[in-house]
Amino acid sequence: MSKDNLKSKNPYLSVIIPLYNEEDRLKNAKKIYKYLNRLNINYDVILVNDGSNDSTIQKLNKLLKSFPFTLISYKNNQGKGFAIKKGMLKAKGKYILFIDIDLSTPIEEISKFLPHLGRVDCIIGSRKTKGAKLNKRQVLFRELLGKGFTLLSQQMLNLQVSDFTCGFKCFSRKAARSIFAKQQIRRWGFDSEILFLAKKLGFRIKEIPVRWSNDPRTRVKFPKDLIESFVDLCRIRLNNFFNPLNNNR
Repeated sequence: MSKDNLKSKNPYLSVIIPLYNEEDRLKNAKKIYKYLNRLNINYDVILVNDGSNDSTIQKLNKLLKSFPFTLISYKNNQGKGFAIKKGMLKAKGKYILFIDIDLSTPIEEISKFLPHLGRVDCIIGSRKTKGAKLNKRQVLFRELLGKGFTLLSQQMLNLQVSDFTCGFKCFSRKAARSIFAKQQIRRWGFDSEILFLAKKLGFRIKEIPVRWSNDPRTRVKFPKDLIESFVDLCRIRLNNFFNPLNNNR
């Protein structure tokens, strides 16, 4: 695929990748580009440097010499949710996917999403539906905490979603513009918020089973991030109470 295709003003697919101190994992960008080139579609990639304080930005500047991408960068760390929102609202693709640079869910799993594009507006990877394959599981303690957060999200937000936090989600451009413009949660609770907003705005959510491998270098810190995520769930409910959304799409 030519660089002209990669830089298409109207790409079929935009891929958003948030980055915070990822100097050791930026090498995965090569795998991402290699696979996207095989898809034979117009695409673009947006990398969002979320206030990294290691050598991430220097490596990104070097990466630009080999791979064309749009870079969004700011000085102070704001959180994964904030970074993804910046990328989503910048993206021009007909469909917009966000993924994690650690490739816990391999980029190849997008092939499972492609047949559903145009049929539903929100497609999310799930590690917990039939057909999902966990190549490397989390330690039992983290897995139990994750299940607890899922149950809390389901009950507090009235959402029948099996996996809120898998970092592999795709939206139509219309859905992305509507949902992420209203997103307020900046850190770990943002996944639950965007799915809550999707439902409130009348967008259908489809879960697709994916392959997934736990990365032991996860940045989630317990119990701090679990407590903050619970607070975020309360904020989502309060935000909706004071500013209720209507399905006006």
